[in-house]
Amino acid sequence: MNINSSSSGEDIAELALAIHELVNRLPLTMRSKTQPGVRIEEGNIMDYNYTGPTLELVLEEGKISHQVPQTGPYQGTPVVVVPIFEAGELIAAVGVVDITQGIYSDIIEITKRPEEIKKPKGE
Repeated sequence: MNINSSSSGEDIAELALAIHELVNRLPLTMRSKTQPGVRIEEGNIMDYNYTGPTLELVLEEGKISHQVPQTGPYQGTPVVVVPIFEAGELIAAVGVVDITQGIYSDIIEITKRPEEIKKPKGE
């Protein structure tokens, strides 16, 4: 598998499906820097020509984004989108839609071990 900044939805579909399974089938979106990508729900690719506002923001800024989109199919639902770099070049972005309305993120915080709670994020 060779993914680059111009990979199509078809090119990234298998990787996106694998990540979708890793996050317990939370809705997932992924696109390359120059081409639309995929939108996946419940193990099915819903769209091979997808982009969204937070994917585009991450591709523009190159930073992780936690947002609640105001437009698109996930309007009003928290998303986390991360950039994907290869050899220092931003090539793609992948995002997870938190259909639990934040409970998924809260559970991660609640279940941290005591020694992890004292560390600032990013350490």
